[in-house]
Amino acid sequence: MGVDIGGTGIKGAPVDIERGVLAAERFRVLTPKPATPKAVADVVAEVIEHFGWNGRIGATFPAVVKNGMTLSAAHVDEGWVGANAAEVFGQRLEARVTVLNDADAAGLAEMRFGAGRDQGGVVVIVTLGTGIGCGMFVDGHLVPNTELGHIEIDGKDAETIAAESVREHKDLSWKKYAQRVETYLQRLDALIWPDLIIIGGGASKKADQLLPHIDVRPRVVPAKLQNEAGIVGAALAAAEAQS
Repeated sequence: MGVDIGGTGIKGAPVDIERGVLAAERFRVLTPKPATPKAVADVVAEVIEHFGWNGRIGATFPAVVKNGMTLSAAHVDEGWVGANAAEVFGQRLEARVTVLNDADAAGLAEMRFGAGRDQGGVVVIVTLGTGIGCGMFVDGHLVPNTELGHIEIDGKDAETIAAESVREHKDLSWKKYAQRVETYLQRLDALIWPDLIIIGGGASKKADQLLPHIDVRPRVVPAKLQNEAGIVGAALAAAEAQS
């Protein structure tokens, strides 16, 4: 079972980890406001209970995650900073829960089943949603918690310029939004020189309207699993952690 916790919504589904596909239609609930540990854990429990699930659980989180601890809180309540997320969810669900960064989870899925499969070199998955997540892989190996969605552009946090939520809030056309994403990707390229950039998150569902307007040095492709990559990656992480 994979659960993808975002700043706007919390969604989950059972996953066929042999094929990298959802085994049932995903169930989504709005992220509570404020998104305190207890409130988020209650919503995650609602998602799990919707499926009557009793088994391995993986959960993504929009933060730096080390050994199940959340060390930042970009789009959730600050009460998560320094919290033992694995323990918070585990106690609420009465189960062992594997927690990892949301973009890292999406990247795991794309590298195993999607656009990054069999890709060597430096591959970066950029999730454009409420914020900007960034998962980096070197020859197929994850470099966790890179947080490159927060690089500085003209004195501002990149995600305040190029997150998909900014496009929605400012009602930007896809062409104008693409200019912002292109600026971000150019800055990312100048820092790490990736061989491939995979665009995931909510914006990946409209990749045909976004990517034709972007011109950068590295190859840029849409995530094949689109916005389901986080759920699949969370389930993969749980299976591998408890195997």
